[in-house]
Amino acid sequence: MARAYPLEKIRNIGIMAHIDAGKTTTTERILFYTGRVHRMGEVDEGSATMDFMVQEQERGITISSAATTCSWKDHRINIIDTPGHVDFTVEVERSLRVLDGVIAIFCARNGVEPQSETVWRQADKYRVPRIGYVNKMDSIGADFGRVVKMIEDRLRMKAVAVQWPIGAEDSFRGLVDVVEMKAITYTDDLGTHPVECDIPEEVLDSVTAARTSLLEAAAEYDDSLMEKYLDGEEISADEIRGALRKGTLDTKICPVLCGASFRNKGVQRLLDAVVHYLPSPLDIPPVDGVNPITGMCEQRGASDDEPFSALAFKIAVDPYVGKMTYFRVYSGVVNAGSYIYNATRDKKERIARIVFLHANRREDAQEARTGDIAGALGLRGTVTGDTLVADGHPIVLEPMQFPVPVIDVAIEPGTKADQDKLALALAKIAEEDPTFQTHTDRETGQTLISGMGELHLEIIVDRLIREFNVQAEVGKPQVAYKESITLPATAEGRYVKQTGGRGQYGHVVFQVEPLPRGSGFEFENRVTGGAVPGEFIPAIEAGVREATVSGILAGYPVVDVRVSLIDGSFHDVDSSEISFKIAASMGFKNACEKAAPILLEPVMDVEVIVPEDYLGEVLGDLVARRGEVCGSEHRAGAQVIRAMVPLAEIFGYATDLRSKTQGRGTYTMQFSAYRQVPEAAKNRIMARLFGRI
Repeated sequence: MARAYPLEKIRNIGIMAHIDAGKTTTTERILFYTGRVHRMGEVDEGSATMDFMVQEQERGITISSAATTCSWKDHRINIIDTPGHVDFTVEVERSLRVLDGVIAIFCARNGVEPQSETVWRQADKYRVPRIGYVNKMDSIGADFGRVVKMIEDRLRMKAVAVQWPIGAEDSFRGLVDVVEMKAITYTDDLGTHPVECDIPEEVLDSVTAARTSLLEAAAEYDDSLMEKYLDGEEISADEIRGALRKGTLDTKICPVLCGASFRNKGVQRLLDAVVHYLPSPLDIPPVDGVNPITGMCEQRGASDDEPFSALAFKIAVDPYVGKMTYFRVYSGVVNAGSYIYNATRDKKERIARIVFLHANRREDAQEARTGDIAGALGLRGTVTGDTLVADGHPIVLEPMQFPVPVIDVAIEPGTKADQDKLALALAKIAEEDPTFQTHTDRETGQTLISGMGELHLEIIVDRLIREFNVQAEVGKPQVAYKESITLPATAEGRYVKQTGGRGQYGHVVFQVEPLPRGSGFEFENRVTGGAVPGEFIPAIEAGVREATVSGILAGYPVVDVRVSLIDGSFHDVDSSEISFKIAASMGFKNACEKAAPILLEPVMDVEVIVPEDYLGEVLGDLVARRGEVCGSEHRAGAQVIRAMVPLAEIFGYATDLRSKTQGRGTYTMQFSAYRQVPEAAKNRIMARLFGRI
């Protein structure tokens, strides 16, 4: 079958931003102007196309990333609309892994907000080119120039204004295209009849300054342009766009546009910018991977003639069609009904159906080609991050990494009949969401579910009731503490058991030492001279790893520690893998007891926005919650406080903040790092924990 759109005319883009910056509203306008929908839905009314989950419609927020496809000026644009709430950051992470470009949306009043920084860093990790879109130019306190400066200062990116607003707040009526030096105003409510006119006198100075900055940035990426600029020659709009495109693809420049999506102003020009500045699959480097058979590094280029390779980046359990796997094709072609090879799991699978997605609607297709983002039905053994390839051409692409859950709650089935249904439902949700985990507490026998925040777990419990028809009782949120050590120490573990016949003998000597925060766990074998036979080393490491699951202080996982096996002994007859495994577990716990163990807690980066009248009271409350205030700044008639606050102290903060500010204060938070719990707080935690046990 012939390709409908050549590769150079395909754009795989995501829309990312802080919560309430207007991602879904902008996507809705994009679908309307490209003819994909004939009526614009609204987030506040629960009618937005991309927010199709019941929970999204009720809360007016995006929870799950949604994919769609549209066409604009002979280009095919595949779009993924991502959530803005920090609890659902995994949706952004896995979307960015497979996207070629991104529209980063900023609120014209609040500018670069905490989640804006988080998603920007995620895009940096995958080197995804970006364009910026300053939305809500019609809102009170809108300041385009200030937001452009914030992008440069906070995100360390060369922000180039390719547009300039005409007016702001209630007087926002259009924009100036700085590349073409033309003004565009909007005369109708739907924004379908923009009118070109002369640049208004009121913005001429600002536009002239923006034009100078634009030309300087473009000239840095094109030598011939630099010569023209220095000689004072005329530079065409196409030349400027070509140079800006080079800088954008190199992730050194971020073209910034403006608009008011809710008022239907600026979205068509945003689509033009997607075509002009963001990459096609041909513009990104070939994907790297490892051949699982030879262990050699290989690449796959963006071509239908290359062997098929794709990455499964999301699993969704559809109530009508069952398990659906979202995948991005990096090379080759795959047909519906064909067999493919899961190189990550070493398993053959059959793609029963291929569908292209439009939010929660599906359109059957016979094939998926290079550059396509599609859904596959029938892949039973595939999970998020797996590589799918043509049989006989194995390659494993770079896997995804996901943040660790920071909050636990206990969950119990409402009735005996719900018990089996609960386990099955939790397993399905965990398959969909890599940041959701479930396990059983060995001491209490309770089922614990872990997630990224209170809202994350609240949504999951709501889904259990509505989607899976499981009634469940949920306990209070519990912080996912961890343990570590602060000093090096040496200790031994000896397991000797004699039962009349063949006995058990294992003896190890460990040295443990602390590692920097976030390092995890390392095991090193430093035994020389055959004190411990090599065949027992894997069992020793397994014993230590099992012991790290439950620490010696309060039974929490032990992290950021290096364990070195430095000595030991064995018996020719009685030594076995199990005896060394038990000895290793004993030795690790003995060493940790000597190494000054500590308790670690998750600390959140919190941004609180309050009217100035309440600044003192809110600051005092944050300090009382063991918060470390990092600073405050004035923004659009309010004070913005940034603080590092332990997660244990932030539960229920939304209600307290509203009561202290007469409902006018708001806050956002994101996980920052694990830090040591102060002694007084540790004693309270230990007393509460062992009092419960």
